[in-house]
Amino acid sequence: MKSILLNLFYILIFPGFLFTIFAGIILAGIDRKIVARMQRRVGPPLLQPLYDLLKLAGKDSIIPRGAAKKVFVVAPVIGLISVITISLFIPQFGFSFLPGVADIIVIIYLLTIPAVALILGGSSSGSPFAGVGISREMVTMLAYELPLVIILLAIGAKAGFALDGKVTFSLASIQQYQAVNGLIITKFSLLPAAIAFLMIIPAEVGSVPFDVAEAETEICEGPLVEYSGFYLGVFKLTQNIKMFIMSSLFVALFLGGTAFGNLTPVPAFNILLNALVLIILCALIVFISISLIKGLIARVKIEQTLKFYWTVPTGLALLSLILVYLKL
Repeated sequence: MKSILLNLFYILIFPGFLFTIFAGIILAGIDRKIVARMQRRVGPPLLQPLYDLLKLAGKDSIIPRGAAKKVFVVAPVIGLISVITISLFIPQFGFSFLPGVADIIVIIYLLTIPAVALILGGSSSGSPFAGVGISREMVTMLAYELPLVIILLAIGAKAGFALDGKVTFSLASIQQYQAVNGLIITKFSLLPAAIAFLMIIPAEVGSVPFDVAEAETEICEGPLVEYSGFYLGVFKLTQNIKMFIMSSLFVALFLGGTAFGNLTPVPAFNILLNALVLIILCALIVFISISLIKGLIARVKIEQTLKFYWTVPTGLALLSLILVYLKL
């Protein structure tokens, strides 16, 4: 009985459903506040993303007459569930609820589901604006998936070669390597990969300057043009949570994660400490990779997005991979 309750706690509260939603909303609020200050505005309250979500939840959800209703309704829910599930694979305080020998591969697949859900939801609406946004979303996925896979391969090779001479795709093994050998971000061979990962986060989240799929001033939110009410709120919440997932994944891969598990005999204190440290680290990463870029650079074209990701981040990721295999 105790193990069942503990599992429910991990899934529903920390690091699962409630904590993931809370962290995503807080990071989105911090991002909006920082960008406002950079533009010499006061900015919205820190919990404005939560207020927006509650407001959307209270509005009518209009489904277009010609839409594929089932796909239109289910798509945002599937995207939300997939990003929340990722949080169960990322180790917290040295513990992962769903550990595995290939959890990085599972995370890669789960990260693609929100984008696929956006594509399916937009295509089911039948809007021409959604059609343009879908094509842009597909190109953006092709752009950032290649360097992301190479980065994860480089990290897995670095940790795996040191542990057992083989490439590892286990986050637990990567954290074990960092506990013994120091943070991966301090390794010369993987510094380019860390920079490339920071460049990937805005496109994965759909933030400026890589928000070409939604582009409000051009194609009226693209795939989301026909969404309203609760379902639009779910898509926006998924985007906020993805900001937390990507930044917490960076913490696990490059900063050793959070492992304050034995400071006191009170488990609740250890959990709160890990949650606080994780949110602070994620806020720092969001500032560097999203807020700062959003305040300095305008939206780019879709062809510029593809060219950028297949040159700069991919080049940096390949450089790290080569350096790792050269044992440097």
